Amino acid sequence: MKYYVLVDDEEFEVEISSDGSVYLDGHPVQVNMVRIPGQNVYSLLLNHHSYEIAVEEERQGYTILVQGNQFHVRVEDERQRRLMSGRNQLAPPSGDTQVTAPIPGRIIKVEVAEGDEVQVGQPLLILEAMKMENEVRAHRAGRIRSVHVSPGDSVEQGAVLLTFE
Repeated sequence: MKYYVLVDDEEFEVEISSDGSVYLDGHPVQVNMVRIPGQNVYSLLLNHHSYEIAVEEERQGYTILVQGNQFHVRVEDERQRRLMSGRNQLAPPSGDTQVTAPIPGRIIKVEVAEGDEVQVGQPLLILEAMKMENEVRAHRAGRIRSVHVSPGDSVEQGAVLLTFE
């Protein structure tokens, strides 16, 4: 089965063959991923390199945190791709959208204020988790409607940090 994966603004084709082999843009990759019980954290082994990733499911895809970098990911299978074939690209959500904490942590710095216009990829805040500073970036352009956190606040996974309009 083929999947089309949009990571921020870059698209990849992932194919999983009937024997379990995985291909990324036509090139074979070795992948093994195991969920850590009771958490949205996974241990990922990719081509003999180990990663710990946090995954937060959202209405329009996933937010993934890897080595302090946050990515917004959307996945389509072949059937979904055919249904959306009239579109040139995947559209980001419109209307009010909440940015949530991908993992529990402490807010170090808030880089935006209510009313600020932001662009895709612009840093919004820094969240310290697992002794690492993680930059939370805008997954779409828009205006900040409200900021729900301040530096020093502790947040749980899934806590609302900001609201876009």
